[in-house]
Amino acid sequence: MKDSDMSENDNSNGQWFHELHGYSGSAIGFRVEGRVHAETTPYQSIEIWKTTDWGHLMVIDGCVMLTTRDNFLYHEMMAHPVLFTHPRAKNVVIIGGGDCGTLREVLRHDEVESCIQVEIDERVTRLAEQYFPELCEANDDPRAQLRFDDGLKFMADAEPESLDVVIVDSTDPIGPAEGLFNEEFYRNTLRALKTGGILVQQSESPLVHSELLRDMRSKMKGSGFAALRTLCFPQPCYPSGWWSCTMARKGVELDGFRERGAQIKTFKTQYYNADIHRAAMATPEFLRQILGE
Repeated sequence: MKDSDMSENDNSNGQWFHELHGYSGSAIGFRVEGRVHAETTPYQSIEIWKTTDWGHLMVIDGCVMLTTRDNFLYHEMMAHPVLFTHPRAKNVVIIGGGDCGTLREVLRHDEVESCIQVEIDERVTRLAEQYFPELCEANDDPRAQLRFDDGLKFMADAEPESLDVVIVDSTDPIGPAEGLFNEEFYRNTLRALKTGGILVQQSESPLVHSELLRDMRSKMKGSGFAALRTLCFPQPCYPSGWWSCTMARKGVELDGFRERGAQIKTFKTQYYNADIHRAAMATPEFLRQILGE
């Protein structure tokens, strides 16, 4: 879906890393000092760049995954809205999430008793430990389990009604992550969730990936999830600078959240709070029309 490019900029003395989005006629660029790591794993290519203003930059298969400076937006919105929507999530599974930022945010919630992170490529986690150590602060938490395995198989084998929340923190729906966006995966996830359990999945940019978002929601509904809500939030390092995640609930509506709990949360965040949660639950008018709501 994306291509990357290195170029000189006439207005600076440095190099720039550009991720080109031909499908939307746009690009994202970061001024860089240089590439500090590059490797090809059995699953994908991984690069780490040192930027002049955004800390470290992780790139997988030419696509920007995260920067030191702005990753909190994504990680907080993948974790806190769903955990404050669920009345008491004890057992959580993260599919993907190899940089461990979402795991860290999940384990800020005292009610969580177990969080299993299932990442297919161990090298993503090992590089995060080296270049994004702040994201890996919870890796040694006794409630955390790091499994380097196939998330599709994990969900297919999960015990029925054993989980409260499943978070799909994946790359784009190509390559290793492609199977995480199909109806079979959603059916397996629905079966593994308890009644009232919630699936939340990163759902790309509502501006430039609207067809993908609509197709994904259709497959979620087709698998048996009746209540869906797409939350939008800013994300400077991703296409269009605007991103989303979609929550799907088993057997229960998605109208409210534990607002008081979010207001008096015992941990610090950089973006998420009760007002942000409430605002993110509102659907922009253009997206209502795209989704047929």
